[in-house]
Amino acid sequence: MPSRRKSDTSNPITGLSFEDAMAELENIVEEMEGEQLPLEELIARYENGARLLKHCDSVLTGARKRVELITLAERETVKIPESETGNPDEDNDNTLF
Repeated sequence: MPSRRKSDTSNPITGLSFEDAMAELENIVEEMEGEQLPLEELIARYENGARLLKHCDSVLTGARKRVELITLAERETVKIPESETGNPDEDNDNTLF
């Protein structure tokens, strides 16, 4: 029998912004460092922190891909006319990237 995956609506972490997830992760770290918690409570918080970290990594990966696509699109659309760069045989430092 194939394993069933929970939908995003059942996982409240996937709805968090990157900033909110990071703030929650920082709170978990502070609680774990500062409080004398029972082992089971520490493990539960560690598990929640691991889920938050995975979410943050996923958000950053998506943002990185978006930036790469924007950069590629800009490189393809931005062409400097030869009249603005001078003679192509001259050694000019007028490159965009």
